[in-house]
Amino acid sequence: MPVWKAMASNGDFTAAYPDELLSIDEYSGGKLSAGDYIEASNVDLVKDLLEPVKYYQIKEMGRRLRLRETTRDIMKLSPWEYLEASFKNAGQARFDETGNVVTRDGKPWIGGLPFPQAKNGLELFAGLTMSWGRHDASFYAIREYDLNREGKVNYQYENGWAEYAPTGRVVLPGVYWRGHEDKLRYQSVFFSEPDSVRGTSYLNIWHYDQNKFPELYGYIPDFKRIRRFPTDQRFEPLVPGSSLYLSDAWAAGDPLHTWGNYKIVSRGPMLAAVSGGWNSATENWAHTTHGGPKGDTFWDTEVELVPEAIAVDAEPTGFPRAPVGKKRVWFDARTQLPLGMVSFDRRGELFRSFDGAYGLYEDGDKRVMDGKHPYWSWGHVHAFDVQSGKMTRIEQVASMSGGHKMMVNDHAIYDRYLTNGALRSLGN
Repeated sequence: MPVWKAMASNGDFTAAYPDELLSIDEYSGGKLSAGDYIEASNVDLVKDLLEPVKYYQIKEMGRRLRLRETTRDIMKLSPWEYLEASFKNAGQARFDETGNVVTRDGKPWIGGLPFPQAKNGLELFAGLTMSWGRHDASFYAIREYDLNREGKVNYQYENGWAEYAPTGRVVLPGVYWRGHEDKLRYQSVFFSEPDSVRGTSYLNIWHYDQNKFPELYGYIPDFKRIRRFPTDQRFEPLVPGSSLYLSDAWAAGDPLHTWGNYKIVSRGPMLAAVSGGWNSATENWAHTTHGGPKGDTFWDTEVELVPEAIAVDAEPTGFPRAPVGKKRVWFDARTQLPLGMVSFDRRGELFRSFDGAYGLYEDGDKRVMDGKHPYWSWGHVHAFDVQSGKMTRIEQVASMSGGHKMMVNDHAIYDRYLTNGALRSLGN
């Protein structure tokens, strides 16, 4: 049974899959169970369940993954309201003559996954590109660690990342923000530590038309002014030492039609960190590390058996000078979340990887609320350059320097972080 058809009545997807795809114990014939670690000595048992870079990291670099039971409640795998809208609005999306997602009567999309029963790679990427964090508004407080091949942390940063949706809203008042219906998102990033980059900030204003590049503005404290930047230079780090690009965001950091030749290349089970990404044990949600030359290269990560992952290839058709020749993104068939990404250079060699951990911010009697429901979000991310050996680790924390704290579905995020005036204020 198709998974979204199975979930339509009560959110239960188990009818769509045999038992061996719902339990790592069943899948491995009892060789692996929840609580065990995947490490170099046993990783070949699950090689087919891992992206090639993650397999290499475990086999050669000392990475390990802790197994957990498969999460069977779909409402714990994405924001509640976003999933509700995905069920409610199923069947109402289409592509218009310009290739943009609209409702049946041609209006901007109304929220949730536009193609929950996606039939091709373009439909999968459309849903991902249109809503990254799956909240109407988000502010993430972030710590970043940039390591060299020898495992040394060369750079550390604190930065804030904001997202705000003017269309397709499921929590904030109005499906559309009046006067902003021609925009898909406002997104910014700014740096508060160390002193060398404090006040540096960037603002992306995304057009709803996914044939256009966003408008990109930046504030550089040394020049005390806002500058407009070329927006097709999306394959470069924003700060020294980082292996994270604008193009990497949520594995779909560029407008939908600046990439092309979307093609589903495989379907099958996968190990991925779709739950357990929040560390409730520390006050600021800081995560612990392991592996690599100095025991500090990888986040401690829990993974579970995802019964069906859909791998999609895409090529950067709108970037003639892109160093990337192709990327492959694995989507969870149940939620269409990106489980991992690897990219290949122009010669077809492995280039970079991007993998994150998600989770419900609820652990026993500890929880972070998002309205009526526990907050769901990402917890940490690895961005790894295979060819140079450089690793960027980022984690979502509760707060950062400057008094900035995690916020969700609050209109104040726009005024505080997503205007040119906000860039000046943050820079000063």
